[in-house]
Amino acid sequence: MRLKRAAAVRVLPFALFMVLLAIRGAAPPDGVWGFDPRWIYALTVLAVGALMWRWRREYGELSRQLAPDARELLLAVGVGVAVFALWITLDAPWMRWGAPVATFIPVGGNGELLWPRIAARWVGAALLVPVMEELFWRSFVMRWIDSARFEAVDPRQVSAKAVVLSTFLFMLAHTLWLAAILAGLAYAWLYRRTGRLWVPVVAHAVTNGVLGAWVIATGQWAFW
Repeated sequence: MRLKRAAAVRVLPFALFMVLLAIRGAAPPDGVWGFDPRWIYALTVLAVGALMWRWRREYGELSRQLAPDARELLLAVGVGVAVFALWITLDAPWMRWGAPVATFIPVGGNGELLWPRIAARWVGAALLVPVMEELFWRSFVMRWIDSARFEAVDPRQVSAKAVVLSTFLFMLAHTLWLAAILAGLAYAWLYRRTGRLWVPVVAHAVTNGVLGAWVIATGQWAFW
């Protein structure tokens, strides 16, 4: 069945991101391909970002008219920080499944930090991924579970089934399964409570942005 355009502009950026993630994971770490595979992440940011920029006018839920107010912004920031705290805490072995598809350790041969690679990673994680994932997981998947005409579904009216199933799928895309469940439920709750996609986008951006800063400060690269 042909993918409806409204669905396609939300699915394809996510699909491209996952394909490039798989390529990065398959790349030999020793530069056999003739370049540092960590730069594939920068390519991912550029490619996926360009695709979303091209379709930016089709993301009606991200229009200026639907920007969050001050109270919603404070709520988003608070939830984002709380999810970050949970993410770095819920990492016991039984709270993990599988292994990351692609690791990212921006450290040189002499132990020096590779700041251009760090910058590309942080920008992607804190600015690109929150928009891309919330458009896919919450705007599309969560509402599509309730109706194929997902654009007509008021996020404040989505069913508990849609929240649970979309969160389960969100969990499958992350190694820290328990933390991912709580994060997915938190972002879904924000979308359902406010009806504004910008609110979970901001929360997701705060989580990823603070997480990135913490990883850089502590060298806990496994969280990246």
